[in-house]
Amino acid sequence: MLLQRVITAVVLLALLLPTLWVATPWPFALLTLLLIAAAGWEWSRLNGVAAVAAIGPGVLLATAGLWAVFTGSVTRVPTVAWQVGFAAWLVLGAVALRGGPAAWSRWPAVVRLALGLLALWLAWLALAGARAVGVNFLLSTLCLVWVADIGAYAAGRAFGQRKLAPTISPGKSWEGVAGGMVCVLILAALWALVIDLQWPVDSPSLYTQLVVRFGWAGLVPLIVLLAGFSVVGDLFESLVKRAAGAKDSSRLLPGHGGVLDRVDALLPVLPIAMALTAV
Repeated sequence: MLLQRVITAVVLLALLLPTLWVATPWPFALLTLLLIAAAGWEWSRLNGVAAVAAIGPGVLLATAGLWAVFTGSVTRVPTVAWQVGFAAWLVLGAVALRGGPAAWSRWPAVVRLALGLLALWLAWLALAGARAVGVNFLLSTLCLVWVADIGAYAAGRAFGQRKLAPTISPGKSWEGVAGGMVCVLILAALWALVIDLQWPVDSPSLYTQLVVRFGWAGLVPLIVLLAGFSVVGDLFESLVKRAAGAKDSSRLLPGHGGVLDRVDALLPVLPIAMALTAV
């Protein structure tokens, strides 16, 4: 299993990393669109659509993404779209998590399907938009989610006592969440004070942009907010999988499960990051 995970990770990095350093952002947008379309297929299957029919929503996402790329709409997403996404995750995410897997299964199937596809669509637009802002901005946003996850896992293993959401993800603890947030705050300070100031970067990072707009005092609660929403995204996908009786969203990524299993925490964080930094 470990060897599979390593091989899959190396292959994905070999495909993704070259697209980050070309002059145009479109190769990255197109490659990640393929992954998001696969996630749309997974989401549809988890919400009761037959395997073959589930290809349709994935194709729909891919078509919408291609239209956005070739019309230049990726770089012209109105700020209100990010704000609506922020509000939707705040309200609907809270409602879904409060209800748990049993309540999620009672939501109308068409509503569940549409919400997931919209979340994936908005997250991909934010991902492509972040790449258009700059590689440094994109990586700083992605690393926030990764560091929050790693820090939460380490702190949870070491100190975890109080369960965060036992009916959704029994392994997560409040201590783990707190540890992840501390790690992200350290990351933000190091990125803003070292990488952005000492290294040649193509764009200000997420953290520097937040400092410019809200000051250092504003950076702390906003980073905690983003780290908190990464947990919401993770828990939300776990809820959907529990409702469907599935361990993984699919087996598309050997050793890792499915695409949704790898991008769940990014779904709310990417559009919220764009909302907080949009001019």
